[in-house]
Amino acid sequence: MDFFGSLLNATPGAVSQGIIWGIMAIGLYITFKIMDIADLSVDGSFATGGAVCVMLIRGGCNPWLAVLVAMCAGGVAGLITALLHTKCEIPAILSGILTQLALYSINLRIMGGRANQPVSVDKYPLLVSQRYVRELSLRNPLPLIILLTAIVIGFMYWFFGTERGCSMRATGDNPNMAKAQGINVKNNIILALVFSNAIVAFSGALIAQFQGSADINMGRGAIVIGLAAVIIGEVFTKKFFKNFALKLLGVSIGAIIYYLVLQVTLQLGLNTNDLKLISATIVAVFLAIPYWKKLASQKAGRKGGRNA
Repeated sequence: MDFFGSLLNATPGAVSQGIIWGIMAIGLYITFKIMDIADLSVDGSFATGGAVCVMLIRGGCNPWLAVLVAMCAGGVAGLITALLHTKCEIPAILSGILTQLALYSINLRIMGGRANQPVSVDKYPLLVSQRYVRELSLRNPLPLIILLTAIVIGFMYWFFGTERGCSMRATGDNPNMAKAQGINVKNNIILALVFSNAIVAFSGALIAQFQGSADINMGRGAIVIGLAAVIIGEVFTKKFFKNFALKLLGVSIGAIIYYLVLQVTLQLGLNTNDLKLISATIVAVFLAIPYWKKLASQKAGRKGGRNA
């Protein structure tokens, strides 16, 4: 009974955190699924978004403006990765690693040389805070988080329906064919990486406010969580969500499921020091599910053929 009580008590926080991380996963969806690019710079740009946002709020800046500047900072990080890849011909995965490494030092400088900078809801006007996640009041962060997620999904649905958005999707599907049709492939890659990292930084800014601090390591493993959300969302919603906007919603649902599963495993009494191991195991299992389903389908097909 204590287990279910503790789990029920932790669920609102897990759902809220999952939705915010879902925004990060939506940003990752642009590069990973649409553009077919493995962008590892998101671990750094996520922390950059949190660091910029927290330091601006601590300096007296309006939190909405702080979030906007954080998005711009994330976009600049994505631009650096894009230029390394498109102008210097460095492989995308290596470009992301280089940017991620550089951002560690940059983020430390942004935070005044400290690995952690707190931003208490008692002292500063934050947009979201986990302190109020169980309250039935206007301070509850869940409605605003859901609204912001809907805005991100709506904007992406509109943008990728435009001529520029369609050309980016064509670039991701077949860059050689897109180039033959007169599409500037490199410009589309640059725009996608800027766009993606700006959304990732947006999520980082919200997470920093939600947890009440920015940490130099807050983005470590972010790409794993983002990929987990994308894969889990596909596993659970692929048959039902065919529309592009619904696919993005599926990514957000995937992030929520990830955090709920993670919360269940933690409530079972596992050591919190094993959190990264637990996360890796959860991701590995969900990554393997499509393959297991394929094997099961093939086995059923062969069995049906023999019975016939």
